[in-house]
Amino acid sequence: MADPTNLLTSAKIAEQLGASPAKVKKAIDALGIEPAAKKGICNYYDADDVKKIKGALK
Repeated sequence: MADPTNLLTSAKIAEQLGASPAKVKKAIDALGIEPAAKKGICNYYDADDVKKIKGALK
């Protein structure tokens, strides 16, 4: 499992990239990205996933 201190939720990724949470979630679904970790109902993504999402939003 990835280092939990470097993982982000989709909302935090949206905030970091300056995009809406809905667009980020749509990009995650479109790319078929699986979360690096799950805690309860929250999905957490790592830095590689953030790069993929950023590329999909352009």
